[in-house]
Amino acid sequence: MALTASRYGKARVRVMRLTRDGDHHTPRELTLSVLMAGRFEAAWTEGDNRACVATDSVKNIVNVTAARNLSLDKEAFVGAVAKVFLDTYPQVETVAIEATETRWRREVIGGAPHGHTFTLDGNGVGTVALTASRGETVLRSGLRGFTFMKTTQSGWADFVDDAYRTLPDTTDRIAATSMDATWTWSRPPADYAEANGRVLSTLIAVFGTTYSHGVQDSMYRMGEAVLADVPEIAEIGFAMPNKHYIPINLQPFCIENPGTVFLPTDEPHGQIEATIGRRG
Repeated sequence: MALTASRYGKARVRVMRLTRDGDHHTPRELTLSVLMAGRFEAAWTEGDNRACVATDSVKNIVNVTAARNLSLDKEAFVGAVAKVFLDTYPQVETVAIEATETRWRREVIGGAPHGHTFTLDGNGVGTVALTASRGETVLRSGLRGFTFMKTTQSGWADFVDDAYRTLPDTTDRIAATSMDATWTWSRPPADYAEANGRVLSTLIAVFGTTYSHGVQDSMYRMGEAVLADVPEIAEIGFAMPNKHYIPINLQPFCIENPGTVFLPTDEPHGQIEATIGRRG
C-alpha cells in the first residue's frame, strides 16, 4: 500500500503576547494549528521516528517565537513561526499554520482609553426574564458571557496554605472573566436601555480602575457600585469564572519571561458566584 499524503503537528496552541509600555498594555492572543509535511514517511510505514519533531517541540517553538516577537501582528507572527521550522529542520518541506485571533478591545473609562482594561470584541448577549402572576411581577435583565480583562492591578494572596496548596501568592496578575450578571428591578427606570448601559459601564469602570484582591473582592464592589448608581435595581447576581493566563516557563530556552508571554486557559476554572442586594 502507498502512503499518499501525510502531515502532523500541534493544534490549539494558545499563546498571549503582552507588550507593556508603562501603564499602556497591548494584548495579542492567538490559537494556532501548526502542521508539518515532509520527509516523515518512515514514521508511518516503518515505525521510525528519527526524522520527527515532537509535537511538544512545536508548541515550544510557538512560545519561544512569541517571546522574541512580542509586537508582531498576527500575519507577521505566523510567518516568523514558519521561518523557524523551515530554517531549523531540513526534513520539513512545508508548514501550514492557521491562527484564530481573540480580539481584545481597549475599554474607554472616564472618556479616555484605559491603559490595561479590555473587553472581548463581539461580546456577550443581553438577557431579560419575566415571572408574572396576577399578584406579582418580577423582571430581571442581564448579560451572559460578557468577557473582560485587565492586565495588571490584580492579585490573589494570603489564602489557605495547607498540604494541598501549590499556587503561590501573587500581587500582580492578569484578571479575566466571562461574566454572567443578572439584576432584578424593583421599579421601572425612565429608560431601560440607558439604565442597562449604565450598569455595564459601572461594572467595567470599577473593575478596571481599582485594585482587585480577587474576583470576590471586585465582584462585591462592582455590585455595590451598581446599586448606588441605579436606584431602580433591587439586587444584582454574578457568576464569574476565572479565565487564567499562566506565565509560560521559558527558562529551558534561556529566555526570561517578565510577564509578557502567557498560556490562556479556561479549563478547569475557578467559579465565583454571589448576589449583592440592598439592606432590608
